Amino acid sequence: MDISIREAEQNDYGSLLPLFKEVHEFHVYKRPDLYKENSTPVGQEYFENQLMDSMQHIFVAVLDNEIVGVIVTKEEEVTENSFVKARKLLVINSLCVAEKHRKIGIGKKLTRYVFDLGKTLGVDSLELGVYEKNTSAIEFYRSLGMTTKSRKMEIKFN
Repeated sequence: MDISIREAEQNDYGSLLPLFKEVHEFHVYKRPDLYKENSTPVGQEYFENQLMDSMQHIFVAVLDNEIVGVIVTKEEEVTENSFVKARKLLVINSLCVAEKHRKIGIGKKLTRYVFDLGKTLGVDSLELGVYEKNTSAIEFYRSLGMTTKSRKMEIKFN
């Protein structure tokens, strides 16, 4: 099995839309109070703008000439002020491996690729958000050496 990782290109949009849908449908299922159904959760123009933004990096995993995974990242800077130090981050905004290709190392390969990118960019850390109840994702990220930095909590009123 030869999985290659490369930068996403404009003409990848059609192959990536099903992956973007998988991620979005998961969020809609888990949190319908926050996410609405949308058959095109990432529009083509938005995707193309991401590709042109030098602070955003999208990589695809290719297996047998088929895109089977995607990871979307963005460089961010925290400005120093009276209570926090300045720092550079690389944030994973989305990671998806096509359901039929999961559990064979594609997600790990994509994520480790981005870890290497972060080191090359000289960022202080790589961060991401994950739902508390998405235990399989939490275990996946822990298996790669990531730890919990903080936790968002809520109380719903309606």
